[in-house]
Amino acid sequence: MGERVVATEFTGADRTRFRERLRVGFEVFRRLLAEDRFERGRALMGVELELDLVGPTGRPVMVNQDVLSRIASQDFQTELGQFNLEVNIAPHKLVGTVFSELAEELRTSLSYADRQARAAGARIVMIGILPTLDEAHMVVENFSPEDRYFMLNDEIAQVRGEDFVVEIDGVEHLRTTFGSIMPEACNTSVQFHLQVSPETFAPAWNAAQALAGVQVALGANSPFLFGRQLWAETRIPLFEQATDFRVQELATQGVRPRVWFGERWISSPLDLFEENLKYFTALLPVSSDEDPEKILAEGGVPHLPELRLHNGTVYRWNRPVYDVARGKPHLRVENRVLPAGPTVVDVLANAAFYYGCVRSMMDDPDPVWRHMPFAAAAHNLHTAARHGLGAEVSWRTDRYAGLVPVPDLVLRELLPAARRGLDTLGIDPRDRDEFLGVIEGRCRTGRNGATWLSAAFHRLVAGGLDRAEALERLTLEYADLMLTGAPAHTWPQG
Repeated sequence: MGERVVATEFTGADRTRFRERLRVGFEVFRRLLAEDRFERGRALMGVELELDLVGPTGRPVMVNQDVLSRIASQDFQTELGQFNLEVNIAPHKLVGTVFSELAEELRTSLSYADRQARAAGARIVMIGILPTLDEAHMVVENFSPEDRYFMLNDEIAQVRGEDFVVEIDGVEHLRTTFGSIMPEACNTSVQFHLQVSPETFAPAWNAAQALAGVQVALGANSPFLFGRQLWAETRIPLFEQATDFRVQELATQGVRPRVWFGERWISSPLDLFEENLKYFTALLPVSSDEDPEKILAEGGVPHLPELRLHNGTVYRWNRPVYDVARGKPHLRVENRVLPAGPTVVDVLANAAFYYGCVRSMMDDPDPVWRHMPFAAAAHNLHTAARHGLGAEVSWRTDRYAGLVPVPDLVLRELLPAARRGLDTLGIDPRDRDEFLGVIEGRCRTGRNGATWLSAAFHRLVAGGLDRAEALERLTLEYADLMLTGAPAHTWPQG
């Protein structure tokens, strides 16, 4: 939710007006689709990368305002916690040497940001969940000082009416409660955007949903939370629970969670926007002065701010996005399942695999979602988050009688599909082979960020450090290896 919101107290009239404007915005969106107003034929991608700030001991430091003032770039923004930053990479054409270009751009941006962070007594870490975060950090005083974060917290907490419960049963067990959504700030992610035409939106979204579990298994990088070892990608259950406005009774009644995988394959982008209106009340009912019907009647392009604001507070793992750029409306699929890191090369390897697979699956005349129950795709996400590269997932029922290990599925079927997709997009073969080679390396070694973090932690504990000391040392070792740029599956294990 990137819209800027100014603090206010919402009245019943505010909520009624917003609901009506949301309805009007949706009908205008429907007309834009029917009248074929959307930009098409531009294969564009974008990347948003969230980061953590740590001090000399590896523990989080609440200095993002200081660091941002030193960076002084609109590419860097706040995130929920004062120990978070986000860097946004401008859209790129998905062609040629785009991945190596992005890698260089990210290295340059992160190197500059890290120098500025060090001037503020911090350093940047690119990871799914910072191992040194603890429950004492989860206080509202550590929210970034922007109105939207406090308002979002107040609205979700008011709807819930009781403390938020985080309970995760993994390698170890965690159960704790919080009075705010601050634990959501523990999640540092990477988001991949893909601009699509209206007619290709549904196959792109379906492909991203089918692929989500495999993505998480390959890219897992979040095994620790509040000092406990839990899932390979603990971000997934944490995000689902940290902002869950539903008390037990509402969940039992079938009220949809705000962090949502969905419940069906789709045939149109309308399906998702309509579900967002149907199932989710507005958290931030801030109405604009735009008259979208008038703008559309005069041949203009409405920005539909209410629709975009509401859409940004429904946290789908693959989110539909309506936006306007260069005076033209367009649609994007925002892929949100992956953690940040471990290195720039790892991030861009995940990107190459994602974009290549999605393109190949979109072009398949007999796609996977015709042979895979939607519930199986949702189950895959949680199985992969729990077990990482050790996960076994469901795939095409016309090819696999039962579960298949993720590395086998990737090596046998999905890497060749990703190569075909990247070739179709016109990606340079050297880029294709370099970045997909990282995915192959993870599958053949059984190593990724999560496996390195887990093994390194147990090595440090076996060497005589207590748990807190081991997590601090672990974070610093990780940060040093991150700077080498070598992909995590090649990091030393001893």
